[in-house]
Amino acid sequence: MNLQANAFDAVLTRIRRRPTGQRRILFTGATIVTMDPALGVIDRGDLLVEGDTITAVGGDLGGGDLGGGDLGGGDAVVVDATGTILAPGFVDTHRHAWQTQLRRIMPDVDDLGGYVMATLAGHATVYRPEDMYIGTRLAALTAIDSGITTMLDFSHNSRTREHSDAAIQALLGTGIRGVHASMGPHFGDWDRQWPGDLARVKDRYFSSDDQLLTLRLAALATDEIAGPGLAYGPELAAAAKELGIGVSVDAVFGTASSKAVLRWAEEGILGPDVTLIHSTGLTSEAWKAMGETGTSVSLAPTSDAQIGLETAVPAVDEALSAGIRPGLSIDVEVALASDMFTQMRTLHALQRMRAVNAAYGTDRQPSRITTHDVLDFATLQGARTNGLAGVTGSLTPGKKADLLVIQAEDLNNMPLNDPIGTIVLGSDPRNISAVLINGEPRKWNGQVLDVDLPALRSAVHASRAYVLNTPAA
Repeated sequence: MNLQANAFDAVLTRIRRRPTGQRRILFTGATIVTMDPALGVIDRGDLLVEGDTITAVGGDLGGGDLGGGDLGGGDAVVVDATGTILAPGFVDTHRHAWQTQLRRIMPDVDDLGGYVMATLAGHATVYRPEDMYIGTRLAALTAIDSGITTMLDFSHNSRTREHSDAAIQALLGTGIRGVHASMGPHFGDWDRQWPGDLARVKDRYFSSDDQLLTLRLAALATDEIAGPGLAYGPELAAAAKELGIGVSVDAVFGTASSKAVLRWAEEGILGPDVTLIHSTGLTSEAWKAMGETGTSVSLAPTSDAQIGLETAVPAVDEALSAGIRPGLSIDVEVALASDMFTQMRTLHALQRMRAVNAAYGTDRQPSRITTHDVLDFATLQGARTNGLAGVTGSLTPGKKADLLVIQAEDLNNMPLNDPIGTIVLGSDPRNISAVLINGEPRKWNGQVLDVDLPALRSAVHASRAYVLNTPAA
């Protein structure tokens, strides 16, 4: 922002002087990338946040009438955002957050089996509730730091009620817009309380429709890895329907998953409230069924390519051909990067390489995705994939104030020529000077707020030491 550090901190003090519900914050002079098809990109625009909601976006909202003084009398705190880009917060549609204290422990893992045996059959079996808490908290804070304001935590190590509670409490404590997708563990001893415990979880933590956290049921596509109890089918679909929650299905790839998708279509358990994750190596018939039922898709570009899942090619072309605009996700930090910039760039480069390669030596024109496409996947489509399209994903009046302030005049971004290109191809977490979630500043002046970093670091190291030094159960 166009402020010195001390002035920037003074603005934060003024913002926080009142509770969120009584605040008005006016950002002025920014390039606003709304990701709302009706609003587009606004050059030198203003954006007004009232309480937890975006209430106005436009070329000039009349800062002199809205603010300038103290918060008394309903005045807005005016933030001079000249030289910045305002954008919606990124939406992560699938991350196994509990593993984060083991991040990059296997950076060159060769296949899914290697990951499964080391992590799910090994380290996961010794996790205590406090390890669930630490891993999930670290993941959520890292997400906020890199501009991810919504994160779906595919929490597939719910060994006891206490493990589930710890993961949820970690999300609550960070202030992220979290989606807790609960699943029982693949291997080792556990209480077999899932999925029955989801009713208790919902009553305790998800009683309101107007809150930061939402609940989903998590499952696997087939029983090949962990047996039939974790595989999606009519029984789990009925449990989710009874609770009124969506479903996220992981490990959707290959011939077995293609057959499962067709079976689910026949059973009537596909639809917009179901998300299929990865979706690599599926048959055209499976994609047709997914498109016809409006089923959503979460791609994991670096996971598919780096770990080598089925074809190892992120299925963006297949999704678009079926009429599905996918969301994007991080997946596992034990082997992968943790930010959305990496996912967007990886998908953008791989799809365009694939398109040009397919047309090489012919007279066909390559069908290439754009930077706007991948930013759409990372924001608006991610929100839709998580069941939150009406809540977040674009800077639309009436939606919650989940937004980023990106420095466009930093060394690696100046001069600003194309704002969407600058977000996707030029920026990284260091350029994000501020993050608001539900109207609350969570990162300011380049720093994540309200975090005792030395204490967090100590807890992370202690948890890692316990997990690595305890024999698998």
